Amino acid sequence: MKIGVAGIAGRMGRLVAEEILGTGAVLAGGTCLPDDVPPAGISRFSDISALAAAADVVVDFTHALSVRDHAAFLAGAGTAWVLGTTGLADVDQEAVAAAARRVAVVQAANFSPGVNLVLAMAERLGAALPAEAYDAEIIDMHHRQKVDAPSGTALAIGEAVARGRGADFAGLRVGGRDGHTGARRTGAIGFSAIRGGQVVGDHTLLFAAADEHIALTHRAFDRRSFARGAVRAALWLRDRPPGLYSMMDVLGMERTRA
Repeated sequence: MKIGVAGIAGRMGRLVAEEILGTGAVLAGGTCLPDDVPPAGISRFSDISALAAAADVVVDFTHALSVRDHAAFLAGAGTAWVLGTTGLADVDQEAVAAAARRVAVVQAANFSPGVNLVLAMAERLGAALPAEAYDAEIIDMHHRQKVDAPSGTALAIGEAVARGRGADFAGLRVGGRDGHTGARRTGAIGFSAIRGGQVVGDHTLLFAAADEHIALTHRAFDRRSFARGAVRAALWLRDRPPGLYSMMDVLGMERTRA
């Protein structure tokens, strides 16, 4: 199986490349910016279309601005896609869905098995703890270079809570509060984002009731867990039919998404 890496000179790209080589799969090479230097001995491709033609699957942790182009070229080449880029706009997500009608795509806000277990538990907690009694708040902390907030993982946790409650997440999401915001709305799912230092990723889901608090926390200490999960997803995609899959599918925890 030939696996390519979009953004192979970046922090995640380098780790993904190392993990691919460790599995015995073929590292097809990767794309990178003109001034970036890929790892030694690895083929460099000028653009995503050239990489798509050389690979069976491409692992992508690049930038939201690249998603629509990547979706078009990978679908056109019939190349499977592992997408870990977050901060997507609705139009970007529509492009991902369109690609998934032609090729197999695993999209996840986080490829860590631990985080995906947290998502499963968040949904169950949301179902068990009624919104009228338990306020849901999500806190995420990341390194100072992160460009999107809340993190994709934080949003995925909020979506899981809403799904457990059978509610529309978009109508419940509340971002950072500032000034005279008024009393908290029943059922709201609140977010706080902290950025600083070189924190790989901390996420806490808090359910606050009048008489008790329940906190569910995941801390990542090494980005390699994300890289390892992404390569696991790439290998899992072998011979999969077109469709939009999640990391839950890769872990055998959830049915395929439409």
